[in-house]
Amino acid sequence: MAAQQIATVSPAASKAKPQDEVPTAAYLHIPFCRRRCFYCDFPISVVGDRARGETSGTIAQYVEVLEREILITGQDGRSPLETVFFGGGTPSLLSVAQVDRLLTRLDQHFGIATQAEISVEMDPGTFDLSYVQGYRAAGVNRISLGVQSFQADSLQACGRTHRPEDIPLAVDLIRRAGLDNYSLDLISGLPHLTLERWQEDLDRAIALDPAHLSIYDLTVEPGTAFAQRYRPGEAPLPTDEATAQMYRLAQQVLTQRGFQHYEISNYARPGYSCRHNRVYWENRPYYGFGMGAASYVNHQRFSRPRTRREYFQWVETLEAAGGRLAHPTTPPQERLLDTLMLGLRLADGLDLLRLELEFGKGAIARILTCLQPYVQRGWVDQTPSRIRLTDPEGFLFSNVVLSDLFETLSESPV
Repeated sequence: MAAQQIATVSPAASKAKPQDEVPTAAYLHIPFCRRRCFYCDFPISVVGDRARGETSGTIAQYVEVLEREILITGQDGRSPLETVFFGGGTPSLLSVAQVDRLLTRLDQHFGIATQAEISVEMDPGTFDLSYVQGYRAAGVNRISLGVQSFQADSLQACGRTHRPEDIPLAVDLIRRAGLDNYSLDLISGLPHLTLERWQEDLDRAIALDPAHLSIYDLTVEPGTAFAQRYRPGEAPLPTDEATAQMYRLAQQVLTQRGFQHYEISNYARPGYSCRHNRVYWENRPYYGFGMGAASYVNHQRFSRPRTRREYFQWVETLEAAGGRLAHPTTPPQERLLDTLMLGLRLADGLDLLRLELEFGKGAIARILTCLQPYVQRGWVDQTPSRIRLTDPEGFLFSNVVLSDLFETLSESPV
């Protein structure tokens, strides 16, 4: 698989506006889970512990509709896909044949580049060696493993289906299948989590030698089981200061162990940042397919319905329209705010020349004036060519910086 290094955008490259490019990334939402995790507000369908792609008519029907959506989607130019991401849900509930079929449809319709990054989210305990080998034979070359925690009580508090002992077994299967590009997901801020136990989670994750680590702070979303049981900052959840310390600890431990903190929640060995997710953070266009999935094509950002029945009806409407549905164009003001919100998540930050070419000198002047107090506070690093949040303090207080930027820019539209 081609290595992906973190690189800045040269002035020459900055002259191209990313929103005008033909999408070269595709996200496929696979919504099926054995059960719903207590913190989850994603569009998913619970299928129980026994259902799999080979045995479930529900999953088979969804895959068939997903194929139809791919094949009817209009092409704006012809550029092969450089990244494909199967997210969920639990995509590892799909059969090898179903993953192969979906990749074949994408290749037939858009083309898939020879060195494309093809990722699949997988949960420990949902696959054996034959699945990983089959996925790899179909073209998958990157695995994102949903670990979340190595603590048994934390996993139970989250409603996860796997146990701590399932995690190293899952990693062993991935390695035996010949895949060295695998990522582990961890969540800080879980119930009963202390700084000492968080250190243990980090150490155990590093011991499994992943190429990539995603570190997410728990968000208590309205309507979830967590929201009914817990209030942010109140026991048994850690305090806000404790979760901030967990963030600082992760940054210190992982960077000392050779990981690059290339995005606010993501760390990678050199050459292994997630190419697909960088498309989002760099506000470049992408295709989305499946229930609840979002697309950003031709300055148009839109999402599909979040239930299967409504999604199936939406695909029928798309077919009746010949693959083209009207969506509102994202106005320049919203594109600027999206660009700031996403781009400042990256350690690279944002290229000021690129911003100026797209949004004008006036917008850049207002942005730089707004950021001056945060430069003085040490949360923002500003050079003649770039702005970026500092690590870790700027990343920790990114919401404060962005809220101020949004308020400032809303007063003077682009």
